[in-house]
Amino acid sequence: MSVNTTLTTTERHDEASTGEKSTLSILTASGFQSLAQGGPMKGIPHFDSFEKERRWMLEHMAGAFRVFARKGFTEGLAGHISLRDPEYKDCFWTNPLALHFGLVKVSDLILLNHEGVAIGGKTSRPANAAGFQIHGHIHHAYPHVNAACHAHSVNGRAWASFGKRLDMLHQDACNFYGDAHQVYDEFGGVVLDPKEGEMLASAIGPTGKALILQNHGLLTVGKTVDEAAYLFSLLENCCEIQLKVDAAAANGLKKVLVTTEAAECTAQATGNPDGLYMDFQTDYEYELVVSKGDFLN
Repeated sequence: MSVNTTLTTTERHDEASTGEKSTLSILTASGFQSLAQGGPMKGIPHFDSFEKERRWMLEHMAGAFRVFARKGFTEGLAGHISLRDPEYKDCFWTNPLALHFGLVKVSDLILLNHEGVAIGGKTSRPANAAGFQIHGHIHHAYPHVNAACHAHSVNGRAWASFGKRLDMLHQDACNFYGDAHQVYDEFGGVVLDPKEGEMLASAIGPTGKALILQNHGLLTVGKTVDEAAYLFSLLENCCEIQLKVDAAAANGLKKVLVTTEAAECTAQATGNPDGLYMDFQTDYEYELVVSKGDFLN
């Protein structure tokens, strides 16, 4: 399987809405482009070959691991990211077991088939068995999901101990409005049983983006690894804010939640794949600079 380093992209732009329209109608018509003033933003790139697309995807996947390391989403052997191969749709790429996120490079990534057998990439290293059960069932259940991120982040684990959904406390939380996030409350230990992997995947739901795993951690999915990685970081921050707000509320302060209409409007503006892809580019580009592109090797 060749991995070409030359990228050929075709930018995709949506026409930005203008004129005297309600905020909701503007957002419905133009999605994330309504956030750009003076010109359109780039969306998810397109490619003219699987090789070029694969190389681009794996670079961004390795970059996501570096971002997770910088943000402290590491804990021993725990945590994994998966990414569906663009050509072999029943296979996905993932990280090797026992390699710190901050050391992951493109050349370290492993391609697993639907049986968990390493068929490409760094086949000399094992993948995470629990990760295969979780991600394998997610990719099988949801053909539209190309990437999934799971880690045992500090605030995610703290909030997950309550087994509760997030409140819509602020604008950013609205990315998880409605069915976009759920709680999986069937913790049964390390996910080595295929049945639990299947149940966990089912809990996400067809329109889900995130899952709070009770007594466990957080999980996010997306069309791109960029989307899933950004949502994970955002979900972790939302958990931290929720914990702080609830602590303040326990001392008598009253919470004021985002209204249903405003939450729906905000979710439409910020919750689409192109916009969430763009959200991650700031972190990705920063990582490129500070690492001098080390993870691209």
